[in-house]
Amino acid sequence: MSQIFNLCLATDTLAADAEQLGVTIADLQGIEVEVVATLVNRAVIAQPTEWQLQLDYCITLPLKSLSAQLYWPNWQAEQVGFADYLWEQTCLECFLAGELINSTVTIDKDNIQTNPYMEINASPDGRYALYQFADYRKPATLPPTPLLQGNGQTRASIDWTATPFSVSNAADNAALQAGSIPTPSFNDPLAAGAKTYHFERSFYLSLNQLSQVQTTNDEIGIEYLHPCVILSFDTKLGKTALYFAPNHAAPPDFHDMQYWPVFDK
Repeated sequence: MSQIFNLCLATDTLAADAEQLGVTIADLQGIEVEVVATLVNRAVIAQPTEWQLQLDYCITLPLKSLSAQLYWPNWQAEQVGFADYLWEQTCLECFLAGELINSTVTIDKDNIQTNPYMEINASPDGRYALYQFADYRKPATLPPTPLLQGNGQTRASIDWTATPFSVSNAADNAALQAGSIPTPSFNDPLAAGAKTYHFERSFYLSLNQLSQVQTTNDEIGIEYLHPCVILSFDTKLGKTALYFAPNHAAPPDFHDMQYWPVFDK
């Protein structure tokens, strides 16, 4: 059960971004960002349903100069853990809404109808954060409120895994599970062609940690899934951020649910 998302680049500041990065608008439009969302049931005898949402991110840059300027830190075992403000640099994001999140996020104390959702942030270096919102950007405090597991006490978390595109997938997964360093290819951009540069990361979210209620295939509880990516580049003139999503508000606003795709599970 997979759904592929081909993310679009926000165009509000495209000309200025191209100038600062020293490339053409066509070069920026040639950046490809693909996210594959897959629901997997890793059931065992003791746990008949163990649903996981795996997210595979693949970024392809058309130029070496863009690859050289991209902020893409190496994955480090000692970095894995919760961290705020990851969106200030390159960040792999995903927003989720649906019954699963409704049962997890604290609803307005006055019982006013809201649209709860959750946000996942992940840095290529292993840091991550999961946040909960009762409605559009509510609460408005920064950093946002951490998402808690179904027990209401422990912070929700993600687990890193090797991308399915990697030729060293099995070795990388073994290293990640052991908390050690994956193979060199896990951190190095993969040149799939003479003039393309690939950057990849994958992680999964265990859905059981968000609810104490057992779910079936038809009752996963994710109705909308909005994967997004912020690519941060370090240039001689300062930092430049490019924003990618399935659809964009103007100016870009990943939190605007009007632009979220339905999760076709």
